[in-house]
Amino acid sequence: MKHTLLLAALVVLAVRCGRPPAAPATPTPAPSPKPTAAATATVAWVPDLGDLMLQQQMRHAKLWLAGEAGNWKLAAYECDELREGFEEIARLHPTHKQAPVPIDQAIESIIKEPIDKLAQAIAKADRKAFEKAFDTVTDGCNACHGATDYGFSVLQRPKSNPFPNQDFAVK
Repeated sequence: MKHTLLLAALVVLAVRCGRPPAAPATPTPAPSPKPTAAATATVAWVPDLGDLMLQQQMRHAKLWLAGEAGNWKLAAYECDELREGFEEIARLHPTHKQAPVPIDQAIESIIKEPIDKLAQAIAKADRKAFEKAFDTVTDGCNACHGATDYGFSVLQRPKSNPFPNQDFAVK
């Protein structure tokens, strides 16, 4: 029985080796709708505001954990990422749904200055100034959420580390 199966497998291989490989099936593309102005813009995909805000929330938490650990280089990095994230949000989502205040204006008037002060505290490696400035940024985030009818989304200092795979201590 073993020999029969082996012989059958060898025959199949010999036959297959003599043939050119089968061409992969080419999927038939679905008909696309008539392109809109947005579809023909230079940006093919714009991340959702909620996705961008989730990244900001992660940066906010990592910023706190870095400052709490005295890792000022990481804190400076996360502060800069937070600033860049807000710049990207303002650029990609200057308005949002029925928000009574345009997002870009809210970021400019509510968030920009507190982040600048936070960056200054980080540059001085001043833990007390960092904590105060971090809380001011957090209050700014919450004020921005309130101004845009998203006051139900409230940020606070992290109470635990949601990033167990990252060491925030200075090495």
